[in-house]
Amino acid sequence: MAEIVSDRSTGYAMRGRQGEIIDAIGRQIISGRYRPGDLMPREAELTEEHEASRTSIREAMRVLAAKGLVDIRQKVGTRVRPQDLWNVFDTDILRWHSDVGLGEVVMRDLVEVRQVMEPAAARLAAGRAGMADLRRIADALRTMDASTDSVEAYAHADVEFHLAVYAATHNVLMRQFGNVIADFMYLTFTIQQEVADPAGLVDDVASHAEIYRAIDRGEGEKAAEAMLDAVLEGKSSLIAALGGEHERRPGSDTT
Repeated sequence: MAEIVSDRSTGYAMRGRQGEIIDAIGRQIISGRYRPGDLMPREAELTEEHEASRTSIREAMRVLAAKGLVDIRQKVGTRVRPQDLWNVFDTDILRWHSDVGLGEVVMRDLVEVRQVMEPAAARLAAGRAGMADLRRIADALRTMDASTDSVEAYAHADVEFHLAVYAATHNVLMRQFGNVIADFMYLTFTIQQEVADPAGLVDDVASHAEIYRAIDRGEGEKAAEAMLDAVLEGKSSLIAALGGEHERRPGSDTT
């Protein structure tokens, strides 16, 4: 499966040895080595396992606590929090799911969230987009049209199209949501397009052009309907590419 290569890391992935420790422990939690409700090993054990200082381990735990993965209690210890309390939109947590082979679970959930968010974003964009917003969407659409012979280039342009629509809402939370999920959108688009018929990409460009025209004309409901159609078509392609069956979720029973 394709891997996420992120330049949007919200944490410490690019910060030397400290980042490596945070990444290692974060992946151990996501993979289920430490399950929700488990007490994490004591500092002395973690310093030995990761060949790190106590200060580095404490800082790592503070970062993981900020991401919602652990709860630090004095005189009790550090406990893994229930999965529902994890900050799953944190880019590092999304990346760790991919690192430990659980990216498909998140991708499927992400598509379902996009079914809710993106039609609403297209509807808002139709009422709020300015000339600069429309140029950005149109530029992304032209790049998609020119990139149907390259899976990677097409996926990048496809992500840019959707980010441009989120930005055109002029809603800070929607724009931020788009930025957070951009890496996983790229991953899903790449997987979808690797198994797609090249002629299907031409149809995909046409469906995105319909979204653009509706936004340009200020037709909110048409923009929402066209966006939902595009997301659902991508969902069908993703399910086909992944074989149709969910992976086991981290921390779940194997029975």
